Amino acid sequence: MAKQDAPPRWDRKMQQRLSRGEAAALGELYDRFASLVHGLAHRVLGDERAADGITREVFAHVWENPDAYDPKQGPLRSWVAALTHRLAVQRLRATETAALAQGGRGTAEELERKVRSASVAARADYIVTSMPTPLRAALELAYFQRRDYRQAAADLGVTEDEARRRLRLGLQLLSTAHETGPAGAPPEYGGAR
Repeated sequence: MAKQDAPPRWDRKMQQRLSRGEAAALGELYDRFASLVHGLAHRVLGDERAADGITREVFAHVWENPDAYDPKQGPLRSWVAALTHRLAVQRLRATETAALAQGGRGTAEELERKVRSASVAARADYIVTSMPTPLRAALELAYFQRRDYRQAAADLGVTEDEARRRLRLGLQLLSTAHETGPAGAPPEYGGAR
């Protein structure tokens, strides 16, 4: 069994390839994480063009600063998600603050509420897409198809106890989306800045 703190081999190799300046590595990274990056950015910003811009910024940052990722700190996916979250929140704050300064409607408190709400939504999306497939499948049956645990058990081909366990664990993971961590913490650790 691998050590808990050992990063996945793919993550280490990708970081090394990016550090050597391999353009093909950036292409592979983009293929693997572009939908995650764009989805998180869009969830925070609510704007397709702005999400496209953040996606470009994230991959440019990764290309220009491959050593900023430390494989010992966690998976590359989490680092990319945290970077996306941070850049998207910065963009949201900047555009909303500029709108307020130009006499737009709202207050600074409403801006912070909007940023917190967008951060929680993006974190919830990240949690759901990152959770193991059995948990996600149980939650999708319960939420989107309005199945109770008995129906979910039948649909999944598992015992009722197993269906309850999956639903409980999935909901526990999802409930952490509202937790806040230290300023600057990545979204998977509750950060909103």
